[in-house]
Amino acid sequence: MSNQKQNGSIIAIITMMFLYAMIAFVTNLAAPIGVVMKNDPEVGGSNTLAMLGNFMNFFAYLFMGIPAGKMLTRIGYKKTAMIGVLVGFIGVLIQFISGFEALEGYSDNIIYLIGAFVSGLSVCMLNTVVNPMLNLLGGGGNRGNQLNLIGGTLNSLSGTLTPMLVGSLIGEVTKTTDFVEINLVLYIAMTVFAAAFCVLALIPIKDPEIGRVTSETKFEHSAWSFRHCLLGVIAIFVYVGVEIGIPGTLNFYIADTTEKGAGLMANAAAIGGFVAGTYWLLMLVGRLCSSFIADKVSSKQMMMATTGVGMVLILLAMFLPKTIMTSMPLFTGSTFEMTQVPISAMLLVLCGLCTSIMWASIFNLATEGLGKYTAQASGLFMMMVVGGGVLPLIQNFIADSTGYMISYVIPLLAMAYMFWYAAFGSKNVNQDIPVD
Repeated sequence: MSNQKQNGSIIAIITMMFLYAMIAFVTNLAAPIGVVMKNDPEVGGSNTLAMLGNFMNFFAYLFMGIPAGKMLTRIGYKKTAMIGVLVGFIGVLIQFISGFEALEGYSDNIIYLIGAFVSGLSVCMLNTVVNPMLNLLGGGGNRGNQLNLIGGTLNSLSGTLTPMLVGSLIGEVTKTTDFVEINLVLYIAMTVFAAAFCVLALIPIKDPEIGRVTSETKFEHSAWSFRHCLLGVIAIFVYVGVEIGIPGTLNFYIADTTEKGAGLMANAAAIGGFVAGTYWLLMLVGRLCSSFIADKVSSKQMMMATTGVGMVLILLAMFLPKTIMTSMPLFTGSTFEMTQVPISAMLLVLCGLCTSIMWASIFNLATEGLGKYTAQASGLFMMMVVGGGVLPLIQNFIADSTGYMISYVIPLLAMAYMFWYAAFGSKNVNQDIPVD
C-alpha cells in the first residue's frame, strides 16, 4: 500500500471515529430529556409518553434507512456524511426552539418530538456511513470488526457523558422544569455539528474500493437473499432495543421519586443520569477491551458469551427484591461516588459490558461475504434500528402497567434471540450467490 493511500485511509478512519461519537451524543439526549417531559403536567407522569422522544429519534430510521443506503451508492460516503451532519444541526435547532417561553401546553412537547425525529434522520445517515466504511477499510473479517469496536468505544464515551451532562443541568425535576433547562447541551450540539460540517468539507475522504458499487453495478439478487443477513437485520432490531431500553427505563426507575421503598435520595434525576451514564461507561470499557482481542476472537464467540451473561444478569435483576440496596460507584463525569442504589440497578448497569460488543459483531456477521450488496445491507440495517424506539416503548408500556422490573422481560427475550443468531443463524448458507 502506498503512503498516500495509507494516509488517506487513516484520515477516513479518524473521521468515521468522530462521527461515531456524534451519533451517541445526539441519540442519548432523548432519555434524560424524557425525564423532564415525564414531569410535565400535560404528560401526567407516563413513562410511555416520556419515551416518545426516544421513539421519534429511532422511528426516523424506518424512513431513512433504505434511502441512506442508496445515497452511499449515488453520492458517496463523504457527501452522505455531510448531509447527515447538516440535517443533525437542523434537528437540534428545532429541539432548541421547543424551549422558547412563548410555547405552552403541548406545543413545546410536539416541537421537541419533531426535532427528535429530524435528529433521527441525521444519525441514521451517519450510521449508514460509518459502519460499512470502517468494516470495508478494515477489509472485513476480524479487522473490520476491530475498527468498529474502536469506533464504538468513542461512541460509548459520548454516550456516557451525555446523560450525565443533561442530568446535572436538570438537577431536581419538578412540574415547573422546562426544556430551557438543557439549552446549554443543545448549544454544544449545534456547535459540534457546525464544526463537523466544516471539517468534512475541508478534508479529503475517498470511498473504500472494496465492495464499491456504482450506478452501473448490476444486482442480480438483493441483500434479503442472504439468510444470515436477513436474520442479522432482525438481530439489529432487537439489539438496539436492548441497548436503549436497559439504561432508558433504568433512568426512569431511579428518577421516579414515587418508587416507595427504593430508598432513593433527593436529586433523583441527576442520580438517574449518573446511573445511565455508568451503563454507557461500561459499554465503553467493554468495547475498548474487546477491540484488543477482536482480531483473535471471532464475533460469534464474543456474542455467545456476552448474550449468555446478559440473560443471567437480567434474570437476577428481575427477581431480586428492589428493597435490597447496595453501594455502587457512579461515574459523575470527573470522578466516582459511592451511591446507594437497588441491587437490580447495579446488575442492569453491568449489562453494559455485555451489550458493548453486539452492534459491531452483528454487523460484521451479517455483512460477511456480501460484497457489492454491503451498502444495500447497511441501509436495511439502519431501517431496523427503529427497534431502539419500538422495544423501549413496549417495555415502558409494560412498566406503566405492571412495574419496572417486569418490563425487562423484553430485553431478556431479545438477548435470547441474539444468542441463537450468534450460535446458529449467522452462518452464510448462500455462498452460491455471486457478490463481485
